[in-house]
Amino acid sequence: MQTFKGKVIIAGAGPGDPGLVTIKTALALQQADVILTDRLVNREIIEQFAKPDAQVIEVGKQGGKLHSTPQVTINQLLVKYAATDRLVVRLKGGDVSVFANVLDELETLVLHNIPFDIIPGITAASGAAAYAGIPLTARNYSTSVRFLTYYHSEVIPVKTWKQLARTEDTLVFYMSAQSLHELSAQLIRYGMDVTMPLAIVEQATTPAQRVHLIRLDEAQTINVEEVRTPALMIIGKVAALHAQFGWFKATNSGTEAFRELPPQVISSTLKQFVS
Repeated sequence: MQTFKGKVIIAGAGPGDPGLVTIKTALALQQADVILTDRLVNREIIEQFAKPDAQVIEVGKQGGKLHSTPQVTINQLLVKYAATDRLVVRLKGGDVSVFANVLDELETLVLHNIPFDIIPGITAASGAAAYAGIPLTARNYSTSVRFLTYYHSEVIPVKTWKQLARTEDTLVFYMSAQSLHELSAQLIRYGMDVTMPLAIVEQATTPAQRVHLIRLDEAQTINVEEVRTPALMIIGKVAALHAQFGWFKATNSGTEAFRELPPQVISSTLKQFVS
């Protein structure tokens, strides 16, 4: 089997604020020859830490939209640039192991005998909770926290719905804002208190952060088309603490912190970089 002199570093960029990037990720970016970056990585992070001659390739996923980079393309790029003896940083928003689809990339690297490192990052739940002033396991409010995602009813069986609806845990839902109405209806249906606090945190830790604190039964009043992604939902008694401890003041809440990749950027990636 061929052995590559190149190397891939899979690194978490954190939830958005460049100040939340770990020192190890910053050092990796300073050394990288090629950076394959997700859309949900604040562009300021690359501008601050990458060396000027680094090749930056946008490989963003965009919630199942047509103009998203297929995972197979990302895998091909990792192999292609590692084969040229370069240091490649695969930069992911948040943490690399939490809803980050890292498994396909790891399998590709092992299959092709490409050496790799993994650098963790601050996951969206930690960043959103901290910047919204919501301690996820606050004493006398919650003793544990669950990270989940929900996009259609078959994802969660009835038995689990019943457990979630009756739990004292804090529930954190990733990538589920578009399913807010169905999610809240299911929790109420299976017994969750309609007054349970729910916080929707949009574009957490960035100047565009916005927090909606509502009751569970008020979720139907939210226009999900107006919720700006990435958005994370925190459900549980701890969410109410935002009213008391919400310290972070967004300076530009009317803007988008993460740009949506136009079709021509994705097309360029497919045509220019994949042989």
